[in-house]
Amino acid sequence: VYAARIRMGERLAETFRASGLAADVVIPVPDSARTSALAMAQALGLPYREGLVKNRYVGRTFIMPSEDERQRSVRHKLNSIDEEFRGKAVLLVDDSIVRGNTSRQIVQLAKSAGARKVFFASTAPPLVHPCVYGIDMSTRREFVARGRTHTEVAREIEADAVIYQELSDLTGAVLEGQSRIKTMCTACFSGRYPVAVTVPDE
Repeated sequence: VYAARIRMGERLAETFRASGLAADVVIPVPDSARTSALAMAQALGLPYREGLVKNRYVGRTFIMPSEDERQRSVRHKLNSIDEEFRGKAVLLVDDSIVRGNTSRQIVQLAKSAGARKVFFASTAPPLVHPCVYGIDMSTRREFVARGRTHTEVAREIEADAVIYQELSDLTGAVLEGQSRIKTMCTACFSGRYPVAVTVPDE
């Protein structure tokens, strides 16, 4: 997993470079994005900084049962080190964008800390299909990327731009060097479920 996350960051760096955007610093959303963000920063020749500090006593927000709980928890979950944001074009790196609520509050936090621009990079492709295998992403309407362009997602989360990992880069990063693994489930990105399922619309 660690090696795959490094490769995700390296591949996402190429996507960011191709976008023509320019950042001053790379900052991960702790904790799961750290490895990819560091690899991205190294590949782009940019400083890597820990600009967000996580409260260890708040659980995973995306699995909390209600919208109110998720939003309230995000506000208690992260604090900014303002010196790392002030006056800079910041490339924030997270492992995914699901409903967009957490991402929006993180972008707002970065801007409140003085960021001049905020680019939001996701090491996963757009999530647009429900997971029916036990992850709490049950309906299509929950996903901020569903039916929206990258520009529209950026507008929804109030970022200056959103950069998503290409699906081929994600699968390539995971499968590289894994001769025993021939395929992987990409249903939440591609809609191709490995077994027949009934997928709820709402």
